[in-house]
Amino acid sequence: MSGALGHSATLFALTGAALVGIGLYGFVARTHLLRRVLAFNVIGSGVFLFFGATGFRRPDLGADPAPQALIITGIIVALSLTALALALITRYAALSGRSSLEDEAPDDEAPDAGDERGGG
Repeated sequence: MSGALGHSATLFALTGAALVGIGLYGFVARTHLLRRVLAFNVIGSGVFLFFGATGFRRPDLGADPAPQALIITGIIVALSLTALALALITRYAALSGRSSLEDEAPDDEAPDAGDERGGG
């Protein structure tokens, strides 16, 4: 019986690691800001799942309450930071008219630094 519970903790840890990998790919590969926030939330969920799986001790003792308390606190912080990120994205979209990060102007169109100094 204890072997099955140990295997489930391993399965949860591997699932958490997979979620972190999927979230990192989504965060790096996408330029749309809402998709990046979603990918960042997937990373956070993977970290919470992995941390919860590592908090499992033995079947007769159950799970360690300290990681569970930290996970609940982390979920609350992640929720508030997601709300802040969405508010910032909404404001950015209202000001710029875009909801994705585009490349800056090419280097040949950038103003020359020597022109701004007033000669020389």
